[in-house]
Amino acid sequence: VEGLFYANQSLEHLMFEELQHHCSCNGIGGFLPGVKQIGNVAALPGIVGKSIGLPDIHSGYGFAIGNIAAFDVINPVAVVSPGGVGFDINCGVRLIRTSLHESDVKPVKETLAQSLFDHIPVGVGSRGIIPMNARDLDEALEMGMDWSLREGYAWAEDKEHCEEFGRMLQADSNKISLRAKKRGLPQLGTLGAGNHYAEIQVVDQIYDRFAAKSMGINYRGQVCVMVHSGSRGLGHQVATDALFSMEKAMMRDGISVNDRQLACARITSEEGQNYLKGMAAAANYAWVNRSSMTFLARQAFAKCFHSAPDDLDMHVIYDVSHNIAKIEEHVVDGQLKTLLVHRKGSTRAFPPHHPLIPVDYQLTGQPVLIGALFSYVMTGTSLGMSETYGTTCHGAGRALSRAKA
Repeated sequence: VEGLFYANQSLEHLMFEELQHHCSCNGIGGFLPGVKQIGNVAALPGIVGKSIGLPDIHSGYGFAIGNIAAFDVINPVAVVSPGGVGFDINCGVRLIRTSLHESDVKPVKETLAQSLFDHIPVGVGSRGIIPMNARDLDEALEMGMDWSLREGYAWAEDKEHCEEFGRMLQADSNKISLRAKKRGLPQLGTLGAGNHYAEIQVVDQIYDRFAAKSMGINYRGQVCVMVHSGSRGLGHQVATDALFSMEKAMMRDGISVNDRQLACARITSEEGQNYLKGMAAAANYAWVNRSSMTFLARQAFAKCFHSAPDDLDMHVIYDVSHNIAKIEEHVVDGQLKTLLVHRKGSTRAFPPHHPLIPVDYQLTGQPVLIGALFSYVMTGTSLGMSETYGTTCHGAGRALSRAKA
């Protein structure tokens, strides 16, 4: 199929500069440039529509980060590729509002920041403080946020304001290796490292008062908390295990790809189904992880302001994933098709009146959380639904190519 990427003039320059740098080095070192990766994905078996790059696209493992692709589930040769999801399965963003004003926080901001550090473990190898044994982990992998709700780490309305309502039903903890479980067991409720963060934010500008009010964003200066994290070491191991098994499946089934990092398997194959079930379990783990950190953030605020989290109106506005593959229905060439949509470094953005978004947001569209130096809250549109399978970027764009950065 065709490859397509969305960009303004400066981003277009970055994309081709990255390609030029790659060519000048004779293709030695690092990932392939994003433009080439879009083309490689466009040649995968069973892909429909286009291989699409979103405005913050940059090179990654197999798929570029910000590359989305959909595969026809009915087509027997259609594939699923872990590179189209990424190693941090269900890395995502959650936004929590408060009733506090910036002026309430400024006098105690150091105390509040320290309280968040005290409650939420951060950094490589950080260990969680949420008590969990092997049986709890298996239940969390299959139940997602329902486990958090049962254990008292989430509010009932949190689940309603979460993509997939915080649980992928096809999850099977038996498809997760013992090594992956060992990595995930001590890490629940931890932020991790890299570009992950738990950040106190202030509403700087409101562009659509009706949409903002539906989310409980009422005035400039309102304090919110944004949490960006994923499935930690467990998700990374699930992806690693799947890549290993899929390389064998490709040899068996005669699947050829343009880049070995695009290791894949037929959706209907044992390897493909095992990955989808394991990926769903890792996604559930990520939702439990963000729910656990939401619980800990609420405790940190409660301690600092001597008030219950409910009194501080610490409700989840929305939780979106930006590394996931899901079965969805979309119109392609005028026909309704059941597709496996790979979203890597990209955010689901469903329009108003879509059945899979909460009642609260039926008139506005699904909240879309874009994290960056300045974060944005937007809503899905019908145009995005028709052009990009209801998907948009997950970051606010780049000022440098990956090679230069």
